[in-house]
Amino acid sequence: MSHTTFRFGTVPPITDAADLGTVLGIWAHPDDEAFLSAGLMAGATAAGNRVVCVTATLGERGTDEPERWPPDRLAALRAHELRASLAVVGVTEHHLLGITDGTCAAQPHDAVVRRLAGIVDAVAPDTVVTFGPDGMTGHEDHQTVSAWATEARAIAAPTARLLYATTTEEFVAGWLPARDAFDVFLAHGLPLRTPVSALAAELRLTRTELDRKIVALRAQASQTSGLLAALGEERFRRWWSTESFVAAESVASRARKWGTWRVAA
Repeated sequence: MSHTTFRFGTVPPITDAADLGTVLGIWAHPDDEAFLSAGLMAGATAAGNRVVCVTATLGERGTDEPERWPPDRLAALRAHELRASLAVVGVTEHHLLGITDGTCAAQPHDAVVRRLAGIVDAVAPDTVVTFGPDGMTGHEDHQTVSAWATEARAIAAPTARLLYATTTEEFVAGWLPARDAFDVFLAHGLPLRTPVSALAAELRLTRTELDRKIVALRAQASQTSGLLAALGEERFRRWWSTESFVAAESVASRARKWGTWRVAA
């Protein structure tokens, strides 16, 4: 499929994942892709589009119970969960970079970008989706992956559409009542309140797409079961029923420096 050049502000936001062509998602940890783009992936694969996912790390330090879940054990579990989750949304092509959780910023930047550029070149995506410079939650791994993906796309597929996941005022209003119990936004200024008028893509998931997204998230139970149990599925569904993205070319998407949250050594 030929690439489609995207220029911010000249076309209305995309509302159907089928219009994204071949999609390449580039993320930091298992479940990033599900929270931020499972509906997109489900809609795209249902339309017959190719979807490929890249995950930098296995998130092996993502636990509040490190004695029960040492890194090697949690990595094995999360790898299994990720395969199951991607299968739910029809994704069969996956690349794992094998980087240690929490160390993305310490990796040799140019070498990782070259490796990613090779994947981008092989996939030839029409659309690349990833984090914005804010990293969605402020996580350093997320922010680093955003920089890698942005450079790799510029090298290997400069005419491909590059979309950064974001949140809107609608999302923030729904999330705020649970902020004290589940404050996953780790840096000052987050979550983002991106105006709807600034979105390059706004996917309001169909019931079927949202059902598949919830099943995909449930498949990553080590990360989602506690949240689902505490919030209830209906609230969870409302929160994640819309997936929003800005164009990388958008000035607003990179207008400031963001605070950073790092995994404790």
